[in-house]
Amino acid sequence: MLKHLTVTASALALTVATSLSAETIDTRIGQLEFTHDFENGYPTTEAQEKLFSEIDFQRACQAYLWALPIVSMEQWRWSHENELGAENGQAVYALSYTDKLGGLTYNTTTPYVLPFIDLTEEPWIVEVPAAELRGAFNDFWQLGVAKVEGGQKYILIGPEQDVERDDVLEAAYWGFRVISFNTNNVLPGIRLMADDDETRQAILENLKIYPFSERHDPKPRGYLLPEGKKYEAWQPRGIAYWERLADIINREPVQERDRFFMAMLKPLGIEKGKPFEPDERQRQILEEAALVGEAMAKANDFNKERLEDAIYVDGSMWEFATVSHPSQRREHYDDLDARAAWFYEAVTNDPRMHAQRYGGEGQIYMATYRDADRDWLDGGMNYTLHVPPDAPAEAFWSMTVYDVATRAITVNNTQLADRSSKMDLHVNDDGSVDLYIGPDKPEGDLERNWIETLPGKGWFPYFRFYSPKQAFLDRTWVLPDIEKAK
Repeated sequence: MLKHLTVTASALALTVATSLSAETIDTRIGQLEFTHDFENGYPTTEAQEKLFSEIDFQRACQAYLWALPIVSMEQWRWSHENELGAENGQAVYALSYTDKLGGLTYNTTTPYVLPFIDLTEEPWIVEVPAAELRGAFNDFWQLGVAKVEGGQKYILIGPEQDVERDDVLEAAYWGFRVISFNTNNVLPGIRLMADDDETRQAILENLKIYPFSERHDPKPRGYLLPEGKKYEAWQPRGIAYWERLADIINREPVQERDRFFMAMLKPLGIEKGKPFEPDERQRQILEEAALVGEAMAKANDFNKERLEDAIYVDGSMWEFATVSHPSQRREHYDDLDARAAWFYEAVTNDPRMHAQRYGGEGQIYMATYRDADRDWLDGGMNYTLHVPPDAPAEAFWSMTVYDVATRAITVNNTQLADRSSKMDLHVNDDGSVDLYIGPDKPEGDLERNWIETLPGKGWFPYFRFYSPKQAFLDRTWVLPDIEKAK
């Protein structure tokens, strides 16, 4: 009996020794070593360093996607100030092809009036003349807070202001509408719908933007034209992306929904109230994460099969570009992926940009990145788009071509990136229109329907319906896919 017990104890000792030996496991981030087996062991120093590096890298990639809306807005504002010379409250008036080369997926048919306003010190007043226009007041997370309407006067109040309510109430009594924002920086984005220069000029001269303290003696900040100056309002690449993020985080309050992301950024050297001075390890992680993060953004944006709101009709290569809900919120979650998909390639997101959701009020943005054969659109290929008769747009329709590299209007030799129903197009006998997109100019009268692309560049279009009709909403009129030219 004693001999049997001795053997059993030896076997038990051998089993324990085996289970407590070091173990190395293979993972997608490489081999990880533990002092014993995985369950009983500690990660070695080398494993811990690898894991912490991976934690920081993964968080940086997700922070890249999360931050796209606010980095986009800050870069846009920064470019207006530092590259175009716009002051606080001064509008940039983007009218021509060259005026719009620096902005994300600008509409080339209607002019833009774009005044960034910093509400940190005090409220500001915006007086909008009576006119046909469309637009919205946007915060810096690109939430549309209120419509911009002609013939209205507004007081804009930031989240950190100690405002004398009696003064605001007095101004409200005199017909001013009060709008409160969750961010200090805001943008009243305005599109002018008038076609003639005289009307547009009258709107510009009567648009008044000035600080609240000047309400009894206004000094409107006016507007400026880009005048051929180069500016880049899309998200910067590399470490500059994080510089923009760190800067705007220090100038804006932290939203409650974003506190976990702020915790993710802290080990990367981005922390509210502190300067952004990354060490070499942090800089390497951030630079790689900016690359991988943008690659994720491209995959998320240019293949929206994971986003159900993108679906137009079954089998179509066209999809709704505005996949993020205007509130950026769903019943049980916030729109992280859809928000990143939209704001990687575009700016602002108010309900009137979702006419498909709201019964046709406003406009609809259709996008595609592939032709009818499911091949990516290529600047070296020639394509056609057949627009059937009676395109269902009460105001107008347009198709604009953008470069994948910048998501801004395509840079080409003709300095023309769009064709629209407002132009003198060649129209077929049945009322349909064939558009030609590619490097080779079509012959004769068809040149009027041509948009030039350049070899070596990927491109994508937006097809816009301004004030869409019921035939679009119920899909009795369907936009065909883009075809390779025969």
